[in-house]
Amino acid sequence: MKQTTRQQKIIDLVQKNGYVSTDDLVERFKVSPQTIRRDLNELADENKIRRHHGGATTPLSSVNTAYNTRKVMQLHEKDCIAEALVKYIPNGATLFIDIGTTPESIAKELVKNHKDLRVVTNNINVAAILMGNEDFKVILAGGEVRNRDGGIVGEATLDFIKQFRLDFGILGISGIDYDGSLLDFDYHEVRVKKAIIENSRSVYLAVDHTKFGRNAMVNLGNISELDMLITDQQPPEEIAALLKEHNIPFEVISRTS
Repeated sequence: MKQTTRQQKIIDLVQKNGYVSTDDLVERFKVSPQTIRRDLNELADENKIRRHHGGATTPLSSVNTAYNTRKVMQLHEKDCIAEALVKYIPNGATLFIDIGTTPESIAKELVKNHKDLRVVTNNINVAAILMGNEDFKVILAGGEVRNRDGGIVGEATLDFIKQFRLDFGILGISGIDYDGSLLDFDYHEVRVKKAIIENSRSVYLAVDHTKFGRNAMVNLGNISELDMLITDQQPPEEIAALLKEHNIPFEVISRTS
């Protein structure tokens, strides 16, 4: 059995049972304890499961991975996803760019070749990146700045976003549940994301594969509200079926590109 297939089955077992032991996994998959421990460590690093003495449990839904850690996780994948997404953004477009490390990768790609963009963002890091292209007009939302990641949230941010109606909304997300729920950790951030969805003519979501099936406590919407999804691996069957059901195009990019 391939490692990626085995790891997905481990995730499924943890979600179904709440806890699985290392011994049970060794017996089920007929591999060494070292192989299972390596699988569990990798899945824990991606916040797919939580390591527990002698096994694994479901990850906490109330705590996100630290920003500095997320910034370097799946870095090549995020860059490839960003490169693919910006091909759908024409010169002269107006767009929202959300909080998150993947939206920051998208901003870096936009700076390279795009012209005459008008960007509204509640992400200080994105604004700083976009300043590198003198042909862009960048509008930074007001509100409370979060020290941990440069995100701007709060009532003032929400009111500010609602003033606009733009061509594209570029979202970051913490997780996509198997029922199609779009999930995140911060209630205040989620309210801004919802406003971006409501005030964008097209909503694009860029996610690496670690977000599929990942748990987070706040539901911000459903996959049916998207107009495009770009990722680096084929989505799980349940999510792929929902994309097909709602006629939502998605692109799976090569991580070796």
